[in-house]
Order: sequence, then C-alpha cells, then structure tokens
Amino acid sequence: MCKLFCLLLFIAAVAAQAPQSIVRDTYEGFPAFRISNGSLTLTMLVEGAAFADLALADDPERLSPLWNRIRMARELAAAGGASRAPNPPPRSADGHFVCVDGFGPASPEESAAGLAMHGEARAHTFDVQSSREGRVSIVTMTGKLPIVQEALTRTVRMVDGENVVYVESELESLLGFDRPVNWGEHATIGSPFLESGVTVVDLSGARSRTRDYDQVQSPDGLTQRRLASGREFTWPMAPALDGGTVDARATPENPHYIDHFATLLDPSRRLEWVTALNPRRRLILGYVFKREEYPWLQTWGNYPPTQKLVRGMEFATQPYDVPRRQVISEGPLFGVPTFRWLPAKSKIRTSFLMFYARVPEGFDKVDDVRLENGQIVLENHRTSQRVTLTASRSL
Repeated sequence: MCKLFCLLLFIAAVAAQAPQSIVRDTYEGFPAFRISNGSLTLTMLVEGAAFADLALADDPERLSPLWNRIRMARELAAAGGASRAPNPPPRSADGHFVCVDGFGPASPEESAAGLAMHGEARAHTFDVQSSREGRVSIVTMTGKLPIVQEALTRTVRMVDGENVVYVESELESLLGFDRPVNWGEHATIGSPFLESGVTVVDLSGARSRTRDYDQVQSPDGLTQRRLASGREFTWPMAPALDGGTVDARATPENPHYIDHFATLLDPSRRLEWVTALNPRRRLILGYVFKREEYPWLQTWGNYPPTQKLVRGMEFATQPYDVPRRQVISEGPLFGVPTFRWLPAKSKIRTSFLMFYARVPEGFDKVDDVRLENGQIVLENHRTSQRVTLTASRSL
C-alpha cells in the first residue's frame, strides 16, 4: 500500500512540474493562449482567433516570422522618436488573422451597419476551449458573428514534437438563404524575419495579375508603386513601371516600395502551397491548403525605408482584398470563381497546415512542397536538397 501511495505521489509531483502544453497568457496586452509541443510555441489571440507569434522551442532569440505591428511601432518610436511611429498607435499585433465573412474594405452601407475591414471575425472575441488527446494539444475557438449572422469555429491542433500547426475552420449560416462568402487567410510576415535582399517567397502558381491603382506615391510619402497597374504576368517576373521586370520572389534591397498582385494557384494540384524562406537565418515558414477552398494567393508587400517590412501571403477565395459588392460584380478572373457559396442553414469547412522549421545551409529556394506518407517534403531542384518534416495528420 505504501509503495502504491508513494508512486502516486511521485506521479503527481512530476505532472505538477511538467510544462503545460496550453496556457492562458497575454500578448502585447491582449488576452491570448500559448500552445507548446516541444518543437513550436504558438501564441493565439482571443480577439480574432489570430496567430500572433510563432517560435521554435529551441531558438534562444525566439524569432517569430509573423508581422507584429505593435512591436514595429515601439521600435520605430525608440529609434527615431514618436514622430516616426504610427499615429494613432496600432490596436492589434496582426500576424495571421482570418478574414470572414469579408476580405477587404466594407462598403459605406456595411460600415454604417458596424462592419469593419476584413470581415467581422477579425475583431470578434471568441470563446475558447482547450484539451489534450494523447500527444495532441487542441484549442477550439467559437463565436457567433451577429452582423453577418454566421457562426465560426476555429480548431487548432499541434502534435508533440512536430513543426506543424493544423487548422480547421467551420462557418455556419444562421439564415435561410444561400449567399456568396468572401474568405481570406491573411498570413503576414514581417521584419526581422522578412529581411531586405534576403527573404524570398515561393508558391505553387504562375498566372498572375498586378492590382489596378491610380496613385503611384503612398499618402505617407515613404513608399511608391514599382509594378505596372493591372497587368498580367507569369510568376515570378512582374512588369515594372519603368518597362522592365521585377523578381516578385525577392524582398527589395533598397526598400521604399509597395507591391500588390494576385496569383492563380496551380489548377492541376489538389494541395497548394506558399513558403517564406530566410536563407541567411536558415528558417522557413510555409502553408499547405486545398485549392478548392483557396484558389488565389494575394501578395501585398509594404517595404518602407525604415526597414519595418511587411508582406502578406494571403490565400483566399478571391484574388484581391476588395469590397464584396465589387467581387460579385466583376465576376471570375482567368475564368476562375472569386467567391464561395454558403448554403442556407448549412456549414462549409476549410483546413490548412502551417509549418515553421530550420533548413540546411545552401537551401535558397523551394520548387515543390508535398504532403505525403506522414511527411511534408520540400524540394530545392537546383541544389537537389530535400527537407522533410513529420506531419502525422492529413488534409
């Protein structure tokens, strides 16, 4: 009896000392949850169910590839005075947030009804439940969106020891009629992971088009357009304003630009992908998702001379983040639909995975990403290098 009692006490003591895989936290002053699996640590905001921070567990620098505009504003203020920091200060760390139902600005009528840019979910405070199932940490975030009358459930899973985050979402219509839905995953990287002249983006698509615009110079005077307006091109060489071409993979070496274009993802693939690679730091962030759910990838690059660089790798139901009325009125691009139907009193679902890992020396480009046999396989054809990551859950 004593041996059994002592064993139970020992087990309880070990459990009490073991690090928790899911803990309540705050991030930049916002309520958050932190999930750790021994390889990655992911911080999610309760507001918007956003992925705010992602770090390798063994990285002493804890460098996150995700955009944190609050940190950037703080660093600008410290380096150059309050005049260089945004005014008013940013209200969100951004990172990767979901845009549903709506991807882009609200119309004047929608704004009057209370809708903001990028959909109602972004500013919604979600209910959060967490659990463990074997080696899997699970966080489920649910919320009813009262303006659009939809319910969104976002489930995030992390398997112990993997460099992968698995995300499943379910959107339910609470109304009795079919409607078109605009949905974007606003995956956004930022400095210092996004590094001038170093970081490159690769993706599974070719046919592209630059966004239409009127003004070349940005309102703040820090950046200007460098791509021609409304021109088709084949990724990655985009048409420049000066008549030449720009390598859209690369981050500018002399940043004072803003870029905006969309790419149709490969129609022959079931699973699409996009990666951001910093070969100097030997770090890669990537996403794998279903083409039937996200056929488009929008690139938004904001490269000011302050070196606080931002790049959106936004996979979505539509090519550009524009008001829903414009999406429906303009119709398909390249013959491909630009919205998804949500039937009356029904649910639609999406799933994708996000990975963050180290790559070997010399790995400077991604030519293919595959999910097969319980692994994510990344290939660099020029160097014949291959990176494999354990991915025990399928899409």
